[in-house]
Amino acid sequence: MARNWTFGQKVGGGFALIVLLAVVMGVVAVYALRSVVAAKDRVITSNAPILIQAESLNGLEERAAANARAFLLTREERFLERLRETRTEGDATLADLKRRTDTAERQRRLEAIDRARADYRQVIDRVVALRRTPASLEAVTRFFDDDVLPKRDALAAQLKAFTTDEEKQLDRARQAATDSATFASTLVVVMLVLVVILAALIAFVLTRTLGRQIGTAIAQVQSSSAELQASANQQATAAKEQATAMSEISTTISELLASSRQIAASAQRVAGIAGQTATAARAGDGTVATAHDSITGIRRQVDLVVAHMLELGKKSQQIGAVLDIVSELAEQTNILAINATIEAAGAGDAGRRFAVVAEEIRKLADRVAGSTKEIRGLIDDVRGAVNTTVMVTESGSKSVDAGSRPFGDVASALKDIGALVGTTTEAAREIELSTKQQSTAVEQVNLAIANVAQATKETEASTGQTLQTVSLLAGLSRDLLRLVRPQATA
Repeated sequence: MARNWTFGQKVGGGFALIVLLAVVMGVVAVYALRSVVAAKDRVITSNAPILIQAESLNGLEERAAANARAFLLTREERFLERLRETRTEGDATLADLKRRTDTAERQRRLEAIDRARADYRQVIDRVVALRRTPASLEAVTRFFDDDVLPKRDALAAQLKAFTTDEEKQLDRARQAATDSATFASTLVVVMLVLVVILAALIAFVLTRTLGRQIGTAIAQVQSSSAELQASANQQATAAKEQATAMSEISTTISELLASSRQIAASAQRVAGIAGQTATAARAGDGTVATAHDSITGIRRQVDLVVAHMLELGKKSQQIGAVLDIVSELAEQTNILAINATIEAAGAGDAGRRFAVVAEEIRKLADRVAGSTKEIRGLIDDVRGAVNTTVMVTESGSKSVDAGSRPFGDVASALKDIGALVGTTTEAAREIELSTKQQSTAVEQVNLAIANVAQATKETEASTGQTLQTVSLLAGLSRDLLRLVRPQATA
């Protein structure tokens, strides 16, 4: 598979392998350096601080013992105050030591120190209490020597053992860090030697392989130079034909540009006419709307007339009812007048005047009855005229309704026409814009064709130079082959 690799792939593969070796060496170096740093960090952050705090705890216990002895000698309370402060610091230091320890052995030693401190603190408190009593200094001294000193020695022994053990662990950790650094240095040196050897081997293999591949490629270049020379001759002939075709295409593009400009002008005129049509359609829509409103007002007036005519018919019916009452009163008055005349005739001379009055009343009743009949006739005529007017008015209202519906259809049709004209206007504008864009594109194509034609002419002119370049390339390939393979003949 490596035989099929290209020149760049082989160089890249060799470089990638060297980089991989360098990365491996860097990883190993980083790992070794981290191991050394971790060992040093353990020494600095774990063993050394624990040893320092152990020494600090021992010093605090010494200060506590000194303050206790000072109180026993002087009975001054300030020494007890210092004793309590020292104990507080010692408790904090011991607690910090317990937090820092990470082994069971250390924890066991610290627990032993804590118990020894508690025992020593108890006997110190007892001797302090004894000193506050009237007991003699000899008794206090004897108690101090018998009880306090053994507890102090036991605490000092525990602290000394813990300190000694921490010093040993610190030495071991320091030696481990030194060993780790030595091993890391040795490993890095070994890896560096291996990388140098492998890089030299890769360079040797790449040199032989690439020399062989370059020689083969140069031979192929020599073989291709003749083919390229023949192709250059064909290219010259094709360039001439291409120049002629480009001239014809340029003429055609010019004619297409003129046609596009004419189409753009026509589309602009169509857009103007469509805009005028849309304006006329909107004006007609307004006129139809005005006429429709007028017809609607006429219909309202006709409805009002019908309402008044119906009301007049109702009033005429009421008048007829009143005339019936008047006619009935006239008949009764006539009957009463006849009866009064009869009674007056029976009364003789005394009733003549009453008879004359009764006769006049009867005549008046007859006239009232006649007038009532005439009025009834007139009322019937008015009622008939009202009914006729109502019927005619209703027919007119129906005609108005029938006439108003086409106005709605006309208004809807005008709106549709306006919408269609608007669509036509937009389409005409889009056609105009597209035609303008097409004209611009045709101009750009025409310019590009001119550039291509110029380039074709330049190609035709440079074909001869290409032939010379091919000949020079063949000579250079032979020289390069002699450089790669000195044993090769010209």
